[in-house]
This record gives sequence, structure tokens and C-alpha cells, in this order.
Amino acid sequence: MAFEIVKESITLPSDDGSLAAHLVRPRTPGDYPGVVVAFEIFGLTAHIRDVAERIARLGYRVVVPDFYHRAGTGIDLTDDPDGRRKGLELSGRLTREEAVEDIGAAVHHLRAAGAPSVGMIGFSFGGHLAYLGATRFDLAAAAVFYAGWLGSDAIGLGRPEPTLGLTEGIAEHGGRLAFFVGDEDHAVPAADRAAIAARLAEAGVRHEFTVYPGVPHGFFCDVRDTYREEAADDAWLRVQQLFAAELPRPA
Repeated sequence: MAFEIVKESITLPSDDGSLAAHLVRPRTPGDYPGVVVAFEIFGLTAHIRDVAERIARLGYRVVVPDFYHRAGTGIDLTDDPDGRRKGLELSGRLTREEAVEDIGAAVHHLRAAGAPSVGMIGFSFGGHLAYLGATRFDLAAAAVFYAGWLGSDAIGLGRPEPTLGLTEGIAEHGGRLAFFVGDEDHAVPAADRAAIAARLAEAGVRHEFTVYPGVPHGFFCDVRDTYREEAADDAWLRVQQLFAAELPRPA
């Protein structure tokens, strides 16, 4: 069953009052489970909006926080020829404290709207945000796509200590995590993949770790040349199964 959806622009509480967010929800009123979507370094793009809509059509209330709101509202670097450099700069500048505040505002909104459970999904930089969110909040499920820098302090999210060191928090909250990555991912090389998988296992996190052979970074984004349809379709099926199991919709 595909739900008819409604899209809205909302503002969430934040340190400076400027946390805009993209909300997508089923048109029919109800206490739907909630999902927070975290974007890539390129910001609130059409691709990320499409992902939010796909999730909402499954019967979830979806919020995409604008994590770049401290630098400007609605930043979308899709067509910027210097977009990668700007995105790396913006994502690298976001501190852990700021990210936790923004994720918390989205989680609070979903719970206040009646969500009986909340999950999160993120891609690349957003995958790192989803992993971080699972360590700090009571998220029933987290879908983490090719999260970079988890074992590094090179960006603000990884300080004062790498986010990977916070993995026990996921187990403490009891959430389930699914990690998706290609074996040709330059941002999550083999050594990093092994370290992440080992840390999840050591911490006792309920998790699945899926590695796709011959697949590069960004394989889920269907508007770039890194898109790999077979891997993307398989990952999407696994995300649906994860959310159905851990974020059940009311009967």
C-alpha cells in the first residue's frame, strides 16, 4: 500500500531559531512512526527530498533537518561546480554538539506529533549523522549508508573523540543498525569497514553489515554516475524490512 503524502516546510527549535526542515507525511491523520533523514554533503537536494517521499509513502512521518542552517537556509550544492569543496567545508564545520541538537529537535518533533517509535537514515556525511544519532537517542532503527570519518577526528562530528568510540550508546538504547557500503568505496576503505563491523560486534549492537562487491561510494543516489541500481534496490529492500520490523505502523 502506498500512502498519499503531504509535503511541508517547518521550523524546529534550535540554538538560533533558524532550523528549517522538510516534512513529508501521509495525508491521512494518524500516529505514524517517525524517520529522520540526514543528507549528504550537498545539502537538502532533490535526491534527498525524493528519499523522504519514498519513506513517507510507506507510512512514516519524515523530517529532513537542514543541518546547514547556521550557514544559510536551504543550501543545495547539486549544480554548483564547486559544490564538493563547499560541502566538505560545511560538513566539516558542523560540531557534534550542534548536530546532536538538530537531531534531537527532529526526534522531539516526531514524538510530539505522536510517533510511537523513531528511526533515522543517512547517506555519507548523513550516514555519520545517523550513526551519531543512534548513539545519543532512543532510535529503534538506523540505516547508515557509507558513513565516512567514523573512526576519525578530522571533522567536527568526530571531536573530541571519533564517533566510532561512542558505539556502546547504540547498544544501550537497544536500537538496531543496518550499514550499507560498497567494497570500492574510497571514503570507507577496507580497514575502516573492518573497524566499524568489529566495533558494532564488540559493543553488542543488533546490526547487519552489508558490503556490495564492485560498488563505489554514493551508490544509492540515482542522479549521479556512481549509482548502482542492483545494490541500491537491494539496500532499499533491506531498509524497508528494517523499518517494518523496528518501526511498526499501528494496525
